[in-house]
Amino acid sequence: MPRRASAANPVPRIRGLMFDVDGTLLLSDRSLSDYEILPGAVETLSALSERRVPFVLLTNGSAYPPAEQAGRLRAAGLPVMDSQMITPSSITAEHMSRHGIRRALVLGTPGVAHSLVEAGIETTYTGEPRASEVDAVYVGWHPECGMKDIDAACRAIWAGAKLYGASDVPFFATRSGRTIGYSYAIIGAIRRLTKAPVILTGKPSLHALRFVARRLGLPLKEIGVVGDDPVVETLMARRGGATSFAVTTGTTSLAEWKQQPVGRRPHYVLGDLRELLDAVAAGTS
Repeated sequence: MPRRASAANPVPRIRGLMFDVDGTLLLSDRSLSDYEILPGAVETLSALSERRVPFVLLTNGSAYPPAEQAGRLRAAGLPVMDSQMITPSSITAEHMSRHGIRRALVLGTPGVAHSLVEAGIETTYTGEPRASEVDAVYVGWHPECGMKDIDAACRAIWAGAKLYGASDVPFFATRSGRTIGYSYAIIGAIRRLTKAPVILTGKPSLHALRFVARRLGLPLKEIGVVGDDPVVETLMARRGGATSFAVTTGTTSLAEWKQQPVGRRPHYVLGDLRELLDAVAAGTS
């Protein structure tokens, strides 16, 4: 069984799981072009599939459309289907559609906008005609972002556009250690200039967790959230009433997990990802 991270009640009933990707199931290189699968990841996902325990993968990475990202992970050895892959752009597209967003300026690579286009939202990029005449600005994976992008985004927001962000997390785990989150830096610059609130669609937002719940068809209290970052997956789980499982293969060591305040402290710390199978069995029995 995994270690309890706090004085806790018996293992709750867990009928579905959400996995973080970077630092939890794999480590990528800084360019996101190569993956190292972490110990226990393949066995855990395979066992869950055999037991018919539903799960999804939710990454804050927005560089690739969900189906393309799932294909990349399968090529690396992870048993994941297209329908099990969720990115912030999936959540953004749904949120924009529900709130009447028809045209968006995208600060990101073409893959960032894919889900928006599929949802029927018109997308534009910096330098294109009427780039600042939009209902929303969406910031995603954009390693080539420059001041022209920041300027276009600010002009759109000053004209009334809403600001959406794929991720507001400063770092993510890679094989080379902590790597900066581009969305975090770009959103910081835009907000410094505009003071605009950001609608965060990736982790740790409740928009993301509720999207996961709808995809799994389960209430939040019956979902286990597995991740490596106390201010991302654990914070999201705690806020939403889900159960948090922490790993030590990414941004946070066991000692650091123990030092977290209550709101960022996981319910359980996994010494090995495969320990999750025991917890799920105990919680579903």
